[in-house]
Amino acid sequence: MSVQVREGAPSGEAELAGLIADSQELTGLVDEVRSRLAGRWAGEPSLLARMCAHAHTPPGKLFRAILLIESALAVGGDPRWALPAAVGAESGHVASLVHDDIIDGDDTRRGRPAVHTAFGVGDAIVAGDALIFDLFAGLAECRAAGASADRVVAALAVVSRCGIDLCRGQSLETELHGSGRFDHETYLNMVRLKTAALFRAACECGALLAGGDPRQVRALGRYAEHLGVAFQIRDDLLPYTSSAAEVGKPDTSDVRNGRLTLPVIIAHRASGAADRAVIEAALSGIGDPATARADLSDVLHRTGAVTATAGWARRYLRFALAALHALPVTASRARLAGYAEAAVGRDR
Repeated sequence: MSVQVREGAPSGEAELAGLIADSQELTGLVDEVRSRLAGRWAGEPSLLARMCAHAHTPPGKLFRAILLIESALAVGGDPRWALPAAVGAESGHVASLVHDDIIDGDDTRRGRPAVHTAFGVGDAIVAGDALIFDLFAGLAECRAAGASADRVVAALAVVSRCGIDLCRGQSLETELHGSGRFDHETYLNMVRLKTAALFRAACECGALLAGGDPRQVRALGRYAEHLGVAFQIRDDLLPYTSSAAEVGKPDTSDVRNGRLTLPVIIAHRASGAADRAVIEAALSGIGDPATARADLSDVLHRTGAVTATAGWARRYLRFALAALHALPVTASRARLAGYAEAAVGRDR
């Protein structure tokens, strides 16, 4: 069955918000997730509570929480059984951002000081750890919300496996950087582990907790994995297609950290000796990061790497859309397709 990718769709956050607004039920559920997150650490006058609240502020797009709720709806189950897990999914995602910012040395997140910038590295690590445990607390709360004990245990297994995959991906990224090899296969494997893991966890958990059958859970897992890869490929382009103000974090992070992202790998493979030297110098960590980013951006555009990378993102978008055909035809399935298109078309 052929899958059509819509051209000229609204970009990113605006389309995501529009899709949510189409469903009164979904709008109410997402609002409840926001409310629960806002109150999660409120009223506790501790350093840990202040750090966790800071990490959640301003709230992000709640994309993984939305995917979890939508997956519950897509299998015809009661999404309220999975609502605490949706809250936990956002905590798990934010935990990964706290730790990423420390690893990458990025001082801002969502347009404000990162947690380690505001509170120090040691305490920020503790805050990130607490948010990971909050993810598991959310899963446990699903039993009281109506999910059966066996399905809560199955969801716990999914999240544990995906969390370890995320760590494998982070470690593989370090190996790829250290190797100096511009290898797109290793890159794609790293992305499947590091970025797609939390997408898989969200979608499979939503389906499991709401009573989905094994075929539906597998379909949503495939959708999530391809979506996660497409999402990260698009993310790799943002430093060269959007401003730091639009993205909410430094546009020099990838250059400062010598990160071998897909556009860089494609450009290096397509370049002659002179441009390869520019790429390698830009990623060396020597000199002004802003100048290095500008030099690298010029090569990426001239070699067609930006366009080629966008093509890879659309390829994985098609895979994600194809996986949805195993699900019943519902408004939720249509919105899941729309979320994938929005993720590939986003500018932040």
